[in-house]
Amino acid sequence: MPFWGQCLCAYLAVISVIAIVVTCYDKIVSKHPGVRRIRERTLLLVSALGGSAAMLVTMLLIRHKTRKPKFMVGIPLILFLQAALVGFIAWKTAF
Repeated sequence: MPFWGQCLCAYLAVISVIAIVVTCYDKIVSKHPGVRRIRERTLLLVSALGGSAAMLVTMLLIRHKTRKPKFMVGIPLILFLQAALVGFIAWKTAF
Protein backbone atom coordinates (compact mmCIF):
# COMPACT_ATOMS: atom_id res chain seq x y z
CA MET A 1 0.00 0.00 0.00
CA PRO A 2 1.38 3.43 -0.86
CA PHE A 3 2.20 5.91 1.88
CA TRP A 4 -0.87 8.07 1.15
CA GLY A 5 -3.04 4.96 1.48
CA GLN A 6 -1.56 4.21 4.89
CA CYS A 7 -2.16 7.81 5.97
CA LEU A 8 -5.77 7.62 4.77
CA CYS A 9 -6.37 4.36 6.67
CA ALA A 10 -4.84 5.86 9.83
CA TYR A 11 -6.99 8.99 9.46
CA LEU A 12 -10.18 6.96 9.01
CA ALA A 13 -9.32 4.84 12.05
CA VAL A 14 -8.77 7.94 14.21
CA ILE A 15 -11.90 9.77 13.02
CA SER A 16 -13.95 6.59 13.52
CA VAL A 17 -12.76 6.32 17.13
CA ILE A 18 -13.60 10.00 17.63
CA ALA A 19 -17.08 9.39 16.19
CA ILE A 20 -17.66 6.49 18.56
CA VAL A 21 -16.42 8.45 21.58
CA VAL A 22 -18.48 11.59 20.93
CA THR A 23 -21.62 9.57 20.23
CA CYS A 24 -21.24 7.52 23.41
CA TYR A 25 -20.38 10.63 25.44
CA ASP A 26 -23.49 12.41 24.18
CA LYS A 27 -25.61 9.38 25.06
CA ILE A 28 -24.17 9.26 28.58
CA VAL A 29 -24.60 12.97 29.32
CA SER A 30 -28.13 12.97 27.85
CA LYS A 31 -29.19 11.17 31.04
CA HIS A 32 -27.82 13.98 33.23
CA PRO A 33 -29.65 17.32 32.99
CA GLY A 34 -27.46 20.38 33.17
CA VAL A 35 -24.38 18.71 31.68
CA ARG A 36 -23.25 20.23 28.41
CA ARG A 37 -23.97 17.97 25.44
CA ILE A 38 -22.33 17.61 22.05
CA ARG A 39 -24.03 19.86 19.48
CA GLU A 40 -25.89 18.11 16.70
CA ARG A 41 -23.89 19.99 14.09
CA THR A 42 -20.67 18.73 15.71
CA LEU A 43 -21.90 15.15 15.49
CA LEU A 44 -22.81 15.66 11.83
CA LEU A 45 -19.44 17.32 11.16
CA VAL A 46 -17.55 14.35 12.62
CA SER A 47 -19.67 12.13 10.41
CA ALA A 48 -18.93 14.22 7.33
CA LEU A 49 -15.21 14.18 8.09
CA GLY A 50 -15.16 10.41 7.70
CA GLY A 51 -16.71 8.94 10.82
CA SER A 52 -20.11 8.25 9.28
CA ALA A 53 -19.91 4.44 9.25
CA ALA A 54 -18.68 4.21 12.84
CA MET A 55 -21.21 6.79 14.03
CA LEU A 56 -24.13 5.08 12.31
CA VAL A 57 -23.26 1.68 13.77
CA THR A 58 -22.70 3.19 17.22
CA MET A 59 -25.99 5.09 17.08
CA LEU A 60 -27.87 1.93 16.22
CA LEU A 61 -26.10 -0.16 18.87
CA ILE A 62 -26.63 2.28 21.74
CA ARG A 63 -29.98 3.57 20.41
CA HIS A 64 -28.98 7.20 20.40
CA LYS A 65 -30.49 9.80 18.04
CA THR A 66 -32.39 7.03 16.25
CA ARG A 67 -35.68 8.94 16.41
CA LYS A 68 -34.24 12.05 14.77
CA PRO A 69 -34.66 12.12 10.98
CA LYS A 70 -31.71 14.51 10.74
CA PHE A 71 -29.50 11.64 11.87
CA MET A 72 -31.31 8.58 10.54
CA VAL A 73 -31.46 10.09 7.04
CA GLY A 74 -28.50 12.45 7.19
CA ILE A 75 -25.76 10.06 8.30
CA PRO A 76 -26.65 7.28 5.82
CA LEU A 77 -26.79 9.97 3.12
CA ILE A 78 -23.34 11.23 4.12
CA LEU A 79 -22.07 7.63 4.10
CA PHE A 80 -23.54 7.06 0.63
CA LEU A 81 -21.95 10.25 -0.72
CA GLN A 82 -18.59 9.30 0.78
CA ALA A 83 -18.79 5.83 -0.78
CA ALA A 84 -19.76 7.36 -4.13
CA LEU A 85 -16.78 9.72 -3.93
CA VAL A 86 -14.41 6.84 -3.15
CA GLY A 87 -15.87 4.85 -6.04
CA PHE A 88 -15.52 7.78 -8.40
CA ILE A 89 -11.91 8.36 -7.40
CA ALA A 90 -11.12 4.66 -7.77
CA TRP A 91 -12.76 4.64 -11.20
CA LYS A 92 -10.89 7.76 -12.35
CA THR A 93 -7.51 6.48 -11.18
CA ALA A 94 -8.05 3.10 -12.81
CA PHE A 95 -8.24 4.68 -16.28
